[in-house]
Parts: sequence; C-alpha cells; structure tokens
Amino acid sequence: MRMFDDVASLDATGQAELVRSGAVQAIELVDVAIERVERVNPVLNAVTTTMYDEAIQAVSAPPPDGPFSGAPFLLKDFLAEYAGVRVTNSSRFLGDFAPDADSELVRRYKAAGLVVIGKTNTPEMAIGVTTEPLRFGPTRNPWDTSRTPGGSSGGSAAAVAAGAVPMAHGNDAGGSIRIPASCCGVFGLRPSRGRNPLGPHFGDLFGGMVSEHALTRSVRDSAGLLDATAGPSPGDPYPSWPQRRPFVDEIGAEPGRLRIGFTTQTPLGDELHPDCADAVKDAAALCEQLGHEVEEASPSFDAELMWQSATKALGVGTAWGIRAWARRLGREPAEEDLEPFVWAYAQRASGISAPEYLLAAQDMQRMTRDIARFFADYDMWLTPTLGQPPAPLGTFAFDEGDPFELRRRMASFSPYTYIANATGQPAMSVPLHWNGGNLPIGSHFVGRHGDEAALFRLAAQLEEARPWRDRRPPVSA
Repeated sequence: MRMFDDVASLDATGQAELVRSGAVQAIELVDVAIERVERVNPVLNAVTTTMYDEAIQAVSAPPPDGPFSGAPFLLKDFLAEYAGVRVTNSSRFLGDFAPDADSELVRRYKAAGLVVIGKTNTPEMAIGVTTEPLRFGPTRNPWDTSRTPGGSSGGSAAAVAAGAVPMAHGNDAGGSIRIPASCCGVFGLRPSRGRNPLGPHFGDLFGGMVSEHALTRSVRDSAGLLDATAGPSPGDPYPSWPQRRPFVDEIGAEPGRLRIGFTTQTPLGDELHPDCADAVKDAAALCEQLGHEVEEASPSFDAELMWQSATKALGVGTAWGIRAWARRLGREPAEEDLEPFVWAYAQRASGISAPEYLLAAQDMQRMTRDIARFFADYDMWLTPTLGQPPAPLGTFAFDEGDPFELRRRMASFSPYTYIANATGQPAMSVPLHWNGGNLPIGSHFVGRHGDEAALFRLAAQLEEARPWRDRRPPVSA
C-alpha cells in the first residue's frame, strides 16, 4: 500500500502514464484514492457524494486511452452533471435530483480517461467566498481546520490540497476557482470566456461570467485538462479562442521577457492585509529575478461601478438559476427550501429590472474596453488573489439584513478576482507564498483575452523556480 500511496501522490499526468505503461492498474489507483478520501474526509468534509461503485464499475474495463487514463477525479456538486448521480448545489431545494444524462464537460472528462469517485462540497447555489452550506456543513481548510478553504469550489480545493486526488473540477463566476486555490495552496486557473462548454443546459451563465475548469497540484495537469475539454459544443454562444498549439506544450516553453504590472492597492480602496501585500511583492521580485520586466501599474477603470455591476449580474444570475431549477423540478421553492442569504439575495436581485440589468452588462462591457487598453502595454496584471489570509469559518455568516452588504464584505476578502469574470479574461492563482502561520497566500495573474498559453508558460516557470507540489498541510492523506 505504501507503494501505491507514493503513486497516488503523483499528479494526474504521472498516474496516467503508469496506467498506460501497465505499471499499475486503474482499479488500484481508484482503490487508493477512495481510501485517501476516507482518511481525510471525516476531518475536512470535502466530499459530500461518494461515487465509489460508479468508479469501480468504470474501471472494470480498460479506461479510454486519454491523457488521464485511470486517474481519479472529483466533480464539484454544481453544473457538472453525471447521469444517475444526484446533483444538489448543496441546496435542500434540489433534494436528491439525479439527471438522466451527462453534461458535455463530464463527457469530455470521461473521454480523457478520468474516473470520477465523488462530488465535492460547495456553498448553496455556489454563491460565496466560503464553503459552509447548511445542508452539508462546512468544509475545513487542511492547513488550519478552523479556517475556510474558500469558495465556491472549496471542497475540490481542500481535497486536492490534502492529497485525496491530484485534481478536481471547479467553476468560477467571481473567483470560485482562484479563491479556494489561494486558501488551500493549490494551482487554480479560470479560462477565458467560452473556452470550455456549459452545455447542454446552458450556453451562457451570468452574462458570460462563469467559466469551468479545475484545481490541480501541478501546472501541467491544468494545461493537459484544458486541452482535453476546450472547444465549443454545437450551439454555444461564444466562439472558442484559437490555440496556436496544445496548452500542455507550453509547459517548459520559454515565456520570453514579459511585461508585468503589479499592485498592492485594492480597486475599491479596502485595506490589504500585510501578508497579502508581502506575497505579491515576493511574487513580483521572483518574476523580476526570472528576467521579466515588472513595475507597479494597474488598469484604469471605475472600480465602484464594476463592483456594483458585477454584483447585480451575480444576483440576477442567482435568481435566474433558482427559477431554472424550479422549472426543471416542476415546483417553486419556499423560503425554508433555501438558506437565508441565498433567499434574500435572490429576492433582492429579483427586484432589479431587465433594463437595469442590461445597463449593468453594458457598463461591464465598457469597462472591459478600459481594462483591455492596459493589456496593450502589459502582458499580465499581478495582484494578490485575496485581500486577507484564509478567514475563520463563520466570518461570512448571514442571518438577516442587506445581502448586498454581505457581498460587499466578500469583495473586501476577494477584491480582485471578479474583475476577470466581468471582462472574460483568463486568470490564475499560483501558490508561491505561505505566511508566518503556515497559511497559503496566492498570487493572482490576469492575462490577455484568449492567452492562457502565456499564463501556463509563466506558471510552469514559477513552479520550477519555487516548487509547491510537495508541501503538505497538517491534514493530508
């Protein structure tokens, strides 16, 4: 078993290479991954739906000869639907509804050879910067179990950081891949708008703010997975940005001399925690040591209007998502079916008129043009991923009051991430720094539209210069 624990500590690319060579069997990887989930989950509460029988059945025959043949994987319990397995959105309203077909993304995961062993925890309806749903209870950060793993892909990030699986699915409407990546010390990339499909149920979510991808221990896993899933499905509303070559070929490629603007100022003027300021200065210095041109610089845009517009879009999207599920389930939710924050947020957003929502979309599009001018001169914008280290659980509890005020406090915790969702740009959180309390602090890089390749090249260079894959949290498989 010790040998298989060593194998399970490899990234998904390395595990699949062993399966294809015949050195290990896919069933052996699945068995060890299940055992590792069972080791850490009683403490972390990262996995809320187990799919062990489905996984064992999937490897009863040789897995597809894809880039991740036989590698175990977890799905976030939001959007990615697996036929016959419940999708809950961590909400009592959905009950144990099980879809009768896979989503397009899950079909591509299966074709890549991934073996899904479970679904991970998320805040209700995936709204929030922490993963503390009432239905399943909080997921805990493996670096400090009194703190949040971030949200909304917190269960996935915690499972990857703890070594249960090498990578796990996530999605991102306002930072939901990058926030937990920072909190848990793993790599998280949000692709460009339209890069991954949202079908068959959606072509667009929240006005194009939502992107699908994953949280990984290695950069090459993220690149290889995006190669396996990228590209439109029939009827998608956005074209996929053209790729010059496979993203995995960017790993180890020379990034060239990049011009990087960095900041320690938050757009809305909130105070930045000294640990986060230290992290971004350290990342800027490392980039400079690697030969890049680095200077303090930021895009010029109306930050208050951007936040107001994005918050309206997310609120309307939440209300719409609940109505979409009501239509699908054939029943309307009662107030007790939803958590107080989600109910209040959806009710408040339902009062936003269609013209007001479209004005918010127009404002975000106009500010996207303002921000794009910055990227005519700079290859990337470097910020801290978060404004604070991982917060104690319960920090963002909501009982009553204005739900938009809680969203404002969330924006103070994550002051940068939602901007890339509004503009549609690719962005990544890279785990380069740990503070004096041994808590991870991510560094956030935003790239040009459609240029994930440059982000992968830089991320691989940073990973080689300051490896993070062997850092293990106190709660670890």
